[in-house]
Amino acid sequence: MPSQRNPELIEMEPISTTAHVERALTFREALLPPSLRELRQKLRQKAKQQKRFRFYSLYELVCRMDTLEAAWAAVKRNDGAPGVDGVRIEGMAATPESEAAFLLGIQESLRKKTYQAKAVLRVYIPKPNGKQRPLGIPTVRDRVVQAAVLLILEPIFEADFEECSYGFRPERSAHDALRAILRHLREGKTAVYDCDLAGYLDRSSYYTLVHGVTEKSCGCWSKTRIRKPFCRPRQT
Repeated sequence: MPSQRNPELIEMEPISTTAHVERALTFREALLPPSLRELRQKLRQKAKQQKRFRFYSLYELVCRMDTLEAAWAAVKRNDGAPGVDGVRIEGMAATPESEAAFLLGIQESLRKKTYQAKAVLRVYIPKPNGKQRPLGIPTVRDRVVQAAVLLILEPIFEADFEECSYGFRPERSAHDALRAILRHLREGKTAVYDCDLAGYLDRSSYYTLVHGVTEKSCGCWSKTRIRKPFCRPRQT
């Protein structure tokens, strides 16, 4: 098995593990295995220190068992309905043996590069204005792989966000944005600019997003894996 130690990351300053730092961890980070938490800290630190650094060998980090275990734990916490294959979370989590076999199967398919995402189940949920919002439900297996990719890519791209950005970021919410707006209003800042990107993840626009993702990572096969989930067929 190839070594999990990335030479580009190991050269960095060691991460403090004092009790003070442990207490400062967010709830989400505290749930991660220590080995994965340290890896994410190193990725985040490298991305902040060298804005144009291109990360190599990220795919093997996704395949690590501690990454997959943390991804599976996150999927279980989120619960959710089954995808097109009808497989439910409770079925995979029935016994420790079934969970281990499930994750080993994912790891093997990723390392052998035979993994293929299934179609996304399309459902509709009602909106307050009477319209319906489309919602895609991936299979449990695909949700684990997506969560594993997120665990590795998130600390790298978080380094590029501005402090004033709140949408879809870890440990941030719409309530945090409202508190910031209230603070600005109290400071006398009353000009508001409102804009929205319609259909940003439609088939016609996802190429721009994928291009932005691949600027910081190398490897044609990894780029293909990142691109494919954006154009999977939908089953209604």
